[in-house]
Amino acid sequence: MLELDATEATLRRFEEQVIGKSKLNLKRKNKLSSKRLFNSIDGELKVFPNSFQLSFFMEDYWQFVDYGVKGVGGTKADGSKWKKKRVTNNRFKYRDKKPPIFPELNSWTIRRGIAPRDSKGRFTKRRNILFAISNSIFHTGLETTHFFTKPFEEEFKDLPDELIQAYSLDLDEFLEFTLNG
Repeated sequence: MLELDATEATLRRFEEQVIGKSKLNLKRKNKLSSKRLFNSIDGELKVFPNSFQLSFFMEDYWQFVDYGVKGVGGTKADGSKWKKKRVTNNRFKYRDKKPPIFPELNSWTIRRGIAPRDSKGRFTKRRNILFAISNSIFHTGLETTHFFTKPFEEEFKDLPDELIQAYSLDLDEFLEFTLNG
């Protein structure tokens, strides 16, 4: 069996690797618009003689970025079909409510410099742009990124067998516990 100091060092390394790889994935997938999610990723490890508690913290919307959200699809006004984004789960999907345009979508378009012009060179009204983007997200969805899930699963596989057996760790239960703990 692993000593308590070795267990703590192993779990701290696990925590650091998961956080580091999660942040790197957000960068790679260009999900840094406001950096709120990136900056919020953190962890806390509490080690006791016969147990431990490892928790990860981040903005509440992390699950939508990680798992993705299925769009409703449908047909556009011109008769063509909406092309849905790749979503690998059935956990989240749009049904009847569209994403809110204020304040997040509004600030996102400002950060991205989205300000289209009409045929006469005048700026299009911001409300019209926000409605169009919200409508597009509603129909196409948000693509799955697994920015957190993949690093967690990869690092879990690298944990020593003695640690997993000593604490009877199961990947699904451990993932659920650390995110809700």
